[in-house]
Amino acid sequence: PGASIAIADKDTVLFEKYYGIYTKDTEVYIASAGKWLTAATIAAVVDRTSLSWDDPVEKWIPQFEGGAMADITLRQLLSHTSGIPSYHKLPKRDTYNRLDSAVQDILPLDTIFTPGTRFQYGGLSMQIAGRMAEIAGNTDFETLFKQYIANPLGMQQTHYTPVDLAEGHSPMLAGGPRTTLHDYMRFLNMIFHNGMYEDRQVLSAEAINEMQKDQIDGAHINAGEYVEKAIGSKHTGIYGLGEWREKIDTAGIAYQISSPGWAGAYPWINKKDGVYGFFLAHVEGNSAAKDGFSPFYNAPILSETVSKIMEKDN
Repeated sequence: PGASIAIADKDTVLFEKYYGIYTKDTEVYIASAGKWLTAATIAAVVDRTSLSWDDPVEKWIPQFEGGAMADITLRQLLSHTSGIPSYHKLPKRDTYNRLDSAVQDILPLDTIFTPGTRFQYGGLSMQIAGRMAEIAGNTDFETLFKQYIANPLGMQQTHYTPVDLAEGHSPMLAGGPRTTLHDYMRFLNMIFHNGMYEDRQVLSAEAINEMQKDQIDGAHINAGEYVEKAIGSKHTGIYGLGEWREKIDTAGIAYQISSPGWAGAYPWINKKDGVYGFFLAHVEGNSAAKDGFSPFYNAPILSETVSKIMEKDN
């Protein structure tokens, strides 16, 4: 029914436009573009508590002790190298109002590969990562997100998708948030400035660096994963923590990072061009594929177009 886009250079908005019924206050479900928000929230907990990227699951959730998932690290949970199934088998869906309930349903599952040996994009592993953060931070995930990310950035219209307004919000951490164009642009501004927003350090520079580093660590990557299919670039360091490493330089350092959602939300940062942007849309149902265009795999046409314009202007 509509869309919106904003592109900024450091702190200056270069381009902003709204289409159809969208306005600056339109809240949209952003699917996997929420992975970036989730990883940042957990990074904030790592910054402020004894939680570590290399902590095993069993350290914080004793129910996993002795099981196949016991030694999986927080780092592996957020880089899709954990071996935990990507999603529950249908018709079961991970729609909960509490992460402890979500984790209880994951507990009986078997791993599908040895942790750290493969990359397989999915969502269930982030539920466990979020629960570790809840225990370390001593509060629920929605509160952690508001306290450490949303409130400092003024993201007042961003939250995890309600299942029942009377019961709270469903913490579907890999794909549940809703946001507005301006809210997410504030988040990108903070990431672009290495954790600083205006005069406040929201995340440490170390946390930003850890999120953007290659976290695949030699794990096997199947042919046709997002970076190869969407960018046309085949390299082994395609993912950090909650974000894709779309483009890397000759030293293996990511200069374009993103977190696209299946229905059309596409946030990206290109450090070489010195710009960041967010395209906000939500393609409804089966119409997403009716003309062969994928809102997920074809989204980088936006960042490519911006890069070409920047190159021409320079």
